[in-house]
Amino acid sequence: MKNEKLLTVLKIAGVFACLYLFLIGIGGMGAAFKGEFKDTAARLLEATQSPIVGLFIGILATTIVQSSSTTTSLIVGLVAAGAVDLGGAIFMVMGANVGTTVTAKIVSLGHITSKAEFRRAFSAASLHDTFNIITVAILLPLELAFGFLKTAAGYLGTIFIDVTGVTKPENYMKKATKPVIEWLGDVLNGEGWLLVVSILITFCMLFCIGKLLKSLVLKKLEAFFDAYLFRNAGIAFLVGICLTVLVQSSSITTSLIIPLAGAGVLRLRQIFPFDIGANIGTTMTGLLAALAAASAVTVEPGQSVPPEIVAGATVAFAHFLFNCTGALVFMPYAPIRDFPVKIAERIAEFCLRNRVIPIVLIVLVFYLIPIAVTWSTVSGALKGGKGKEEQTVPDKRGDNETQPRDRNATDSNATESGE
Repeated sequence: MKNEKLLTVLKIAGVFACLYLFLIGIGGMGAAFKGEFKDTAARLLEATQSPIVGLFIGILATTIVQSSSTTTSLIVGLVAAGAVDLGGAIFMVMGANVGTTVTAKIVSLGHITSKAEFRRAFSAASLHDTFNIITVAILLPLELAFGFLKTAAGYLGTIFIDVTGVTKPENYMKKATKPVIEWLGDVLNGEGWLLVVSILITFCMLFCIGKLLKSLVLKKLEAFFDAYLFRNAGIAFLVGICLTVLVQSSSITTSLIIPLAGAGVLRLRQIFPFDIGANIGTTMTGLLAALAAASAVTVEPGQSVPPEIVAGATVAFAHFLFNCTGALVFMPYAPIRDFPVKIAERIAEFCLRNRVIPIVLIVLVFYLIPIAVTWSTVSGALKGGKGKEEQTVPDKRGDNETQPRDRNATDSNATESGE
């Protein structure tokens, strides 16, 4: 009993330690992009201005790291560092919402040997991405036409920075993280290594936080899922929010219920409100990243907050508003909630025809199509930057060659005038 209590205390301490290192990682990214990576940041800004490219970058990045929380945190950090365009970043977090659903899809493949179980499990997994894809299909054109997410999120982001006061010189978070970030920069001796290490710290700490919180929270709640937590849509929605805030990962919470769906313990109409709530709960990590990015900057009284810092907070709130809007579209009316459920069931029925179909579907939708859309644009921008650097060399040589000619011409003119 004492050992269990000690282990729980150590896990809680581990969560706080990982949270502190997560803040260090976000701050380190910002410091790296303000150094020798300014040119790279400028080229990335150009490459990420396209909404479609931004959307598929978000999908691909999230399917690789298996966590929308990690992707969103990195995007917020990059926007706050001025490395990613704000408009493109909003579409990236839309893509992150779609990409995070691949984890549940992969988990559902564990039931592929039993047709009945696989139909239920794959339907539950498809429900989450169907909902997110429909939400993107509705809100992406509206955002392109009116920019309502960017406007509303910008307003909330400005208030967030002002109310929290994280950019003030006396801010406690800045005092706790800035010395460590500066020490890292000195030890690593270069912005390149600082960027790599900061990204690794951010990714690893979010992974560790998720694992620790999962062991602290989820195992104790599994027994109550069917009896208490999914009795109606409202309770399931709130449980999805709270549970995802606690474990800092919608991938974990939505994947957890796939085996329960496969076993027939939970039905799709019970699961759907939970998925919607999980979407909202996962936005907390982005807000935390915005807080960390803002704390890395000091704004003296009378000075204005740098626009890129406000932009970082804007991305975090755009993610929050995007998921809240999706919830407002689907949650109030049962007939509307049934629409994604029916689509998910049809997708599962289609995949039952052959065991290869779901695997091909996952690889195609979450990996091959995003790579095809994003590769040429991003690689072209980076190669274009290198080409421009190479073109400057002949110009410099040309300038050097003209200097002796100018001097000779001057000397000859002087001689003629002397004569």
